[in-house]
Amino acid sequence: MASPDGDPFPPFQAMVAELRRLQDAMAAARPPAELSTELTALLADAADRLSPFATTEARQIWGKRSSQPGRGQSIVPAVAYDRNDASHSEGSVSFGRAYLGGNMAAHGGMIPLVFDEVLGQLAGAGGRARSRTAFLHVNYRAITPIGPTLRIAGEVTRLEGRKIFITGTLHHGEVLVADAEGLFVVLKDGQP
Repeated sequence: MASPDGDPFPPFQAMVAELRRLQDAMAAARPPAELSTELTALLADAADRLSPFATTEARQIWGKRSSQPGRGQSIVPAVAYDRNDASHSEGSVSFGRAYLGGNMAAHGGMIPLVFDEVLGQLAGAGGRARSRTAFLHVNYRAITPIGPTLRIAGEVTRLEGRKIFITGTLHHGEVLVADAEGLFVVLKDGQP
């Protein structure tokens, strides 16, 4: 169902928010078998109801709304930007239980995922053409905790032709938990 102005995104974004909440609740739960069976049927029903509305990548909503946390999808932890210009980005992010690696620390693979999201959006900022990640190096400096709000930042450090060099940091309070350096390459005309 579309919103009154015809845009299906607001109710879709609400559904994505509930999916994020479901992922965290599921990750933290140890449900009895009966509840697991019941919820499996509900999830299967939801998938069956959504399937007829599959569309082309160009028309899909999931992951296509750069103004929304997580671009309107639940795979990447949602980043809320305070600053987002052509050379810098700053914001906050928290890792819910769905991103748990162990001992209430974020899974190590989630850190590059969130850096790729933040540095990648910065690569395309300021009217730059679409690019792809060519290189992403992450240094793990401390435990990235599950739950608290963390600060994330990115900075374009230099441009060389089609190459965009970007660095990033992730902090828990004053503690640097990870930093990254990435190379993004602007796509040639017609390149997917």
